[in-house]
Amino acid sequence: MAQTEHGSPPPADRRPVRETIHGVEIQDPYRWLEDGASEETQRWVQAQNEHAAAVLSRLPGSDRVRARLESLFNIGFLGTPVEAGPWLFYGRRSAGQNQTVLRARRGVDGEDRVLVDPNAEDPRGTTAIDWWYPSWDGRYVAFGLSTGGNEESTLRIVETASGRVLPDAIPHTRFATVAWLPESDGFYYTGNVKSLAGDPSSAAAYYHRAVYRHRLGTSDTEDEEIFPDDGDPETVPAVAVSRDGRWLVVSINRGWSVVRLALRDMEAAQAEFRVLNPSMEAVVQVITAGADIYLHTNWEAPRYRLLRLDPHHPDPESWQEVISERPDSTLEHVAVARDRLVLGYLHNATSTLEWATREGREGGSIDLPQMHTLTALSACDDGDDVYYGLESFTVPPEVLRDRPGRSAPQLWERVEADIDVDAFTTEQVWFPSKDGTRVSMFITRGRNVPKDGSAPGLLTGYGGFNINRTPLFDRGMILWLEAGGVVALPNLRGGGEYGEEWHEAGKLDKKQNVFDDFIAAAEYLIAEGYVSHQRLGIMGGSNGGLLVGAAMTQRPDLFRAVGCLVPLLDMIRYHHFLIARLWIPEYGSSDDPSQLPFLFRYSPYHHVSPDAEYPAVLFMTADSDTRVDPMHARKMAALLQAHGRTKGPVLLRIETEAGHGAGKPVSKLVDERTDLYAFLMWQLGLTPPA
Repeated sequence: MAQTEHGSPPPADRRPVRETIHGVEIQDPYRWLEDGASEETQRWVQAQNEHAAAVLSRLPGSDRVRARLESLFNIGFLGTPVEAGPWLFYGRRSAGQNQTVLRARRGVDGEDRVLVDPNAEDPRGTTAIDWWYPSWDGRYVAFGLSTGGNEESTLRIVETASGRVLPDAIPHTRFATVAWLPESDGFYYTGNVKSLAGDPSSAAAYYHRAVYRHRLGTSDTEDEEIFPDDGDPETVPAVAVSRDGRWLVVSINRGWSVVRLALRDMEAAQAEFRVLNPSMEAVVQVITAGADIYLHTNWEAPRYRLLRLDPHHPDPESWQEVISERPDSTLEHVAVARDRLVLGYLHNATSTLEWATREGREGGSIDLPQMHTLTALSACDDGDDVYYGLESFTVPPEVLRDRPGRSAPQLWERVEADIDVDAFTTEQVWFPSKDGTRVSMFITRGRNVPKDGSAPGLLTGYGGFNINRTPLFDRGMILWLEAGGVVALPNLRGGGEYGEEWHEAGKLDKKQNVFDDFIAAAEYLIAEGYVSHQRLGIMGGSNGGLLVGAAMTQRPDLFRAVGCLVPLLDMIRYHHFLIARLWIPEYGSSDDPSQLPFLFRYSPYHHVSPDAEYPAVLFMTADSDTRVDPMHARKMAALLQAHGRTKGPVLLRIETEAGHGAGKPVSKLVDERTDLYAFLMWQLGLTPPA
């Protein structure tokens, strides 16, 4: 057991559970730690937290790490505005605020007003806005509030002109979509099935969703179920409605690559939903604009295209292609501004932006700086302006405004920061993975950092769920770069940077490709002299926590330290906890005899070898996480601590009143990131900036 000057971590009793699943013997020495509610587990967690705090609170330079992180987080956050009627709605967090505030501005240059300020409602900073949707005319905004990071939203409505929050309150609207009726007197929304959601012990607490219609001023118990639960607890509906309110479109998603669509004419007497297609391997985003219904989809187009759906002839054979798939770019964003389409592409994992007519004819491009990410694209179908958010690894968020015929975009707002952008450089490189596949990677470092293997490096990634990892501003990375470190981000298979085929190449039985890509990235960094394995750390959260867990168990020799955040690590039992059954289409399930073998081959918890020496590890998770159960970090920490052969300490830090990450207050983020970066700097020999 690895010791520090503060002694050994508190031991966990080893109580082996052996079971045979589809002929495979599975051993689980810490099954008892899955029960987070037991007094025994809670005592062990408290002792682990106390031990971790004793180590982390005394790390060299942690006071300087905290001071710099506080200043970086206090520069705030800026979201891209959404135009509705005469109003612009957007989120902003200013210095000293724990949570983002929903604001409204009348016109481009009008005076701001605060609509919803969670900081005023909850001085502890644990109440957050999860999502928001303005009505067509901007009169109202529906928004979701949750506390403690649990993301269990309650839908509320605020009146824009007065700032008055209406008495309507709809619980159980986690990850809701909302589609307003044209008169702004009600809306359609998605939520848990009401007959089941009141029982927190039932599966409906996380699954079983339907579409409802709500009229302002009424109780949610009176809401009409418009599109029922389809009997599959793991499907997730999303709702969109045409601007005139006539056509309601429901997309029923299973996982991140299967969808079916249903359409209903809400003006027809006794009309029912018409299912347009059987479940098809595709992702579809429904965009309504005036009389048009667009489908932004990768159906028969791995890099995505744009189709138009005629509601009078809605079957797939009648869908009209407006924007064709491109062979070298992925269509990531689509917005409609009056008679124009605005198209955001990813080319080699960086953003480009173009105009087109509503019929799909090219209309020119909007110049974007290199190595930047288009974070959001917003336009109104009866307006001319388009707003888009931009940022990069070293440039904080800014929002620009453009329209056809304008000579250059105009800056709308930006986040100001005391960062010397010119002191850093980012390059994109390509390297071969284990099977020869070429993988791209961004490497950022100070211009004066030598390429001789002496600089401490931090390799991070994700590789899953069709999620793109592109140049985004990260406050912790700025701290690392200012201290003289190197940061690397590869575009692993499983992500969506290169289309659906790239995603498919890193899921289910091909998940090992993701880990191979990540390991090859580390080998490239070492071979090219960016870092050495003695000074290379890895960091990842959620699916990225699984990534670094697999990397450190498969190639422990490559890494000196690991930051493993809200991770999945037991891939045999993961689907039994919280919302994890929703991820079976991505990972597979040990209940399936054909899928157990590949899950077992890489499951980090089941591959801690008695002969290997592992990196130092800081596990960080949260007791209110409603996505990834903290049991993964508990069990893996106990296993590695008992293993004893590690290059440094194995620490477990479990945050209270915090969840998976969304809605976490800045005060907790600063605490968490201080511990994380101070730990990694300590282990990799990087001196915190003065």
